[in-house]
Amino acid sequence: MDAKTGLFYLFALVLLFAAFRVITARNPVHAALYLVLAFFQASALWILLKAEFLAITLVLVYVGAVMVLFLFVVMMLDINMEGVRKGFWKHFPLAASVGALITLEMSAVLMGGFRLSDAPKSAVLAGQAAAQYSNTKEIGKVLYSEYLYPLEIAAVILLVAIIAAIALTLRARKDSKNTNPADQIRVKRGDRVSLVKMKATQAAPVVAAPEEKA
Repeated sequence: MDAKTGLFYLFALVLLFAAFRVITARNPVHAALYLVLAFFQASALWILLKAEFLAITLVLVYVGAVMVLFLFVVMMLDINMEGVRKGFWKHFPLAASVGALITLEMSAVLMGGFRLSDAPKSAVLAGQAAAQYSNTKEIGKVLYSEYLYPLEIAAVILLVAIIAAIALTLRARKDSKNTNPADQIRVKRGDRVSLVKMKATQAAPVVAAPEEKA
């Protein structure tokens, strides 16, 4: 086993561990941090496959931007984990059935792809000269030609997710102290300061001490 194969197994094992911890961590912040670790391992695998553009995009976009937003949303929502865990075992059989079905479908698709007899395009492109081949250019051609509709559908799904996250953060909370900017703008001087007339204070009368009787 050469060094490249050893690195592949190392990155793959850490990726599987991080992905498992994402769905099993009790603290949502810890789950987000494990997801960052999973993204880094996936980018390392992309580098091993000589897809440097995808690797750096995964780090810059997902780790540098998306995961920061995830952390902000998790901290702003103030999720009650005790309420989330209620009814876990009640819905577990249905969730396990759906997960098993998805696993079988993905296995059928992947195993069918592994049995292809034609040589993959990457093997053909690997024989070209480095000066005549651009990884980024080839990805752009495929992404905006063959996969244009899936790309647009993914963009719409992300837009809906952004709107849902904003709607969740703007929910009314009794324990939060917030002000309405419109009310602040419409305020008048009389609403801020009120003059109250009071009588002048007078010193308390001095009461003489009673004389002692002989």
